[in-house]
Amino acid sequence: MIDHATARTVLDRLRSAPPLVGCITNSVVTNFTANVLLALGAAPAMVDITGEAGTFAAAASGLLINLGTPQPEQRAADREAAAAAGEAGTPWVLDPVAVGSLVHRTALARDLVSMEPAVVRGNASEIMALAGTGGGGRGPETADDVDSALGAARAMSERHGFVAAVSGPVDAIVDGQRMARITGGSPMLTRVTGGGCALGALIAAFIAAGREQDVDARAATVACHEVYSAAAQRAAARSTGPGSFRPAFLDALYDLGAEDLEAVAVSEEQA
Repeated sequence: MIDHATARTVLDRLRSAPPLVGCITNSVVTNFTANVLLALGAAPAMVDITGEAGTFAAAASGLLINLGTPQPEQRAADREAAAAAGEAGTPWVLDPVAVGSLVHRTALARDLVSMEPAVVRGNASEIMALAGTGGGGRGPETADDVDSALGAARAMSERHGFVAAVSGPVDAIVDGQRMARITGGSPMLTRVTGGGCALGALIAAFIAAGREQDVDARAATVACHEVYSAAAQRAAARSTGPGSFRPAFLDALYDLGAEDLEAVAVSEEQA
């Protein structure tokens, strides 16, 4: 088991020096994503048009590119922002929502993978489809379990150099041959819109904050999942359904304490 010292360190830094996180995300989850970032202490900005996306990505602390509703201009903004982030050294996260069965976003996601994201975050079906070893899920819903995606996650991580974060009942963070599993959270995250998408934005915030503490992208991604899972677990205990979970989750992020992390288990193993 891993202690939660790194998660506490990065969370403290994020709150004391809020990172500016640019989000090119889908129209369904924009508000929730911004509120999740704000609740934990980061500063969100939804800059997703060509001519601005690249300029902002270069100036931001971190960037999320989420392919949930990839309209033509947003697809161009994705490429512009990824290129600018690469040139400026801005860490960025790719969330390949619903790739596999949908042609345009699948092609776009594979192009973006070659532009060196720090992290690719998705469910098992999305990770497998991106690697070319699966056909995708039912839209944004996975048809595969986390363990079945570990080979694809490891192969892509080794080939492209990014951290692969595979979401499920037990999350897996894969970096080459290394893997961490995070046990905790709540199934209620799957009952509200944006549970996974907001996580992608928060990973970008944690990587940015972690840089100030010499914490690498892998460790920052694990730390983010610890915090997210702890907040979800706390919110689920205080809610009676999706309607009450959503605000309870924001409240849990806002006042999450170090002691809350103890409810989450983190283990290391070979991928």
